[in-house]
Amino acid sequence: RMEEGERSPLLSQGTAGHAQPLTRNSPPASNIPGPALREDQVGAWGCRCCPGAKHQAWREGQASSLPLPTGSSCVKYLTFLSNFLFSLLALWALAAGLWGLTVKRSPEGGWGGALPTDPMLGLLLGGLLVSVVTLSGCLGALCKNSCLLRFYCGAVLTCLALEALAGALVVALWGPLQDGLKYTLHVAIVHYRDDPDLCFLLDQVQLGLQCCGAVSYQDWQQNLYFNCSSPGVQACSLPASCCINPREEGALVNTQCGFGVLHLDPDAAGQVVYLQGCWPVLQQWLRGNMRAIGSCAITVAVIQGTELLWAACLLRALAVQKAAKDTEPGPLE
Repeated sequence: RMEEGERSPLLSQGTAGHAQPLTRNSPPASNIPGPALREDQVGAWGCRCCPGAKHQAWREGQASSLPLPTGSSCVKYLTFLSNFLFSLLALWALAAGLWGLTVKRSPEGGWGGALPTDPMLGLLLGGLLVSVVTLSGCLGALCKNSCLLRFYCGAVLTCLALEALAGALVVALWGPLQDGLKYTLHVAIVHYRDDPDLCFLLDQVQLGLQCCGAVSYQDWQQNLYFNCSSPGVQACSLPASCCINPREEGALVNTQCGFGVLHLDPDAAGQVVYLQGCWPVLQQWLRGNMRAIGSCAITVAVIQGTELLWAACLLRALAVQKAAKDTEPGPLE
């Protein structure tokens, strides 16, 4: 029992000296100040008197606590894994193209020629495009980000549409495309010495197909350096990639194995270089491998369609999860 005028220790702590002490004859205090609501609580929950406002920050700021179903979780990790593998290949192509452009730096680079002066540019742009799409699929699946997944679905759907259009054009314009490919071989022969990358690609074609020139080995007369009227040391010669045995039983390639071959008659030249052009051999190779090429194209399209289906299923699961989160009661209800 407290004597008159004696202060309660609880009231002294609660009021912090701002309230008068209670006495026996004191009237009952109707408004005793309680502990003040902290500002961070008010900011977190909003106005307690406004209906629905107390859950707004909780719904928007908190991550979803509802796990995805088992099937959707498997789809999530499958989407991430498949896009991660393709992103590694795309980043490798991007790095290779960037390295090629940085190291070579052709002084005649530009877009004015009949062929792109730097084939590494195509590798760079292709790697950049594929890496952007696949990384958006990786991050969208891993972070459950609907915006990235929608971008990924749109990009994959666009690629499928373009691939279908390209396939239809190849079938419909097969004849003109063959003529264009033949013309490209002639242009590559003319610009053989103008670009190191183009020189490397044409050498690999001739070595792989065991051919020389576009239609025949005489097509190298179109090149300024190999033409018989050229004043250079390579006049009436052929590249080493035209030779039947460019190494000549040695470890190093004999770059002079084709010197003076264009002076020889066909029988003598056939002992040293391939006389058949690359275009007839390439046509024969295309006809023999058409089924394999079509199977590869269909496989790529099926993989892309499967990834698109996975991403669509994951988007639907995220939409269901968001709807469940919006209807979940808040912590103060």
